Amino acid sequence: MRALLGLENGMTFEGRGFGDMHDVLCEVVFNSAMCGYTELLTDPSYAGQGVVMTYPLIGNYGVCYEDMESEKPWLQAFIVHSVSDVASNFRCDIDLDGFLKNNHIPGIEGIDTRALTRCLRESGTMRGMICYGDADPEEMRRRISGFSLKIPVPLVSCTKCRDYGDGEVKVALLDYGTKQNIIRSLVRRGCTVRRFPHNAPFGQIKAWNPDGIMLSNGPGDPKDCVEEVAVLKDVYKSGIPTFAICMGHQLMALAQGADTFKLKYGHRGINHPVKELASNRVYITSQNHGYVVDADSVDPAVAEISFISMNDRSVEGLNYKSGKVFSVQFHPEACAGPQDTGFLFDKFMDLMGGSRI
Repeated sequence: MRALLGLENGMTFEGRGFGDMHDVLCEVVFNSAMCGYTELLTDPSYAGQGVVMTYPLIGNYGVCYEDMESEKPWLQAFIVHSVSDVASNFRCDIDLDGFLKNNHIPGIEGIDTRALTRCLRESGTMRGMICYGDADPEEMRRRISGFSLKIPVPLVSCTKCRDYGDGEVKVALLDYGTKQNIIRSLVRRGCTVRRFPHNAPFGQIKAWNPDGIMLSNGPGDPKDCVEEVAVLKDVYKSGIPTFAICMGHQLMALAQGADTFKLKYGHRGINHPVKELASNRVYITSQNHGYVVDADSVDPAVAEISFISMNDRSVEGLNYKSGKVFSVQFHPEACAGPQDTGFLFDKFMDLMGGSRI
């Protein structure tokens, strides 16, 4: 079926529909990864977004349920150049088209994703809409202009506590949209992980008597998470060892007086270089974020910048002066992506007095 992608700047891209074809509004972003689309589709940080894959052929190895990062896909739409008709992989459970149909996710293929990516790089992340069949461009523009992305963290967080693993070290995971591999990385190191809802009060967290606190990734603007930031002020004061990733990194920075801002088109891919300032060593990382901590807003009496992006010099990590809290913007749990920075989970284990793998 004919499909049309419209952007808020008036540009349109005509292609073919796949997946569950229904009209959808979204924030359009691009990801430069060549593989790992199953993990991408099920990453809660993509809630509300239409994701453009810069790699031209997607779906050639199907979808393996074991690789999913949450119970279902969270993105609004999937935008690709070409969908493979054949899923060639002995681990494949279902082809990409069937997976999207089953989970009510619309897709569009057959468009020039290189031109679309250039447009997003030059103009920045934009609101957009995908329509199927006979689309009215004027009506699409009207609906796009009235669209705003709602606060997505409550949509992707758990609503009650869940426990994982049976290790001796207890980690409270504050769920802003966590990826499963954060949990796996902790359980593999001998932790019992209790996953708390995003709005859990600090008293509830402290009552479990955790050895450490993990702040997860998540979608949207961190400044929308006012209640969560208030809780993290108490987390910091408690002195409990704390490790924060992505959204959690931004929220802890806000809780300690720093500021955040939206990037022009974000960092999304599995080949982003970051430099650790203490060692001057460069690591290749998996990233998925549209907001960053403002380097000029970081009080050197509170925290020091530990990692920076080699692409745009933005803040990629903070070490807090308390010695008990550290955070990174990138994803050391990877999935998909390089495992260069998995040692940060070992650092967290050391802070909690636990053992490494």
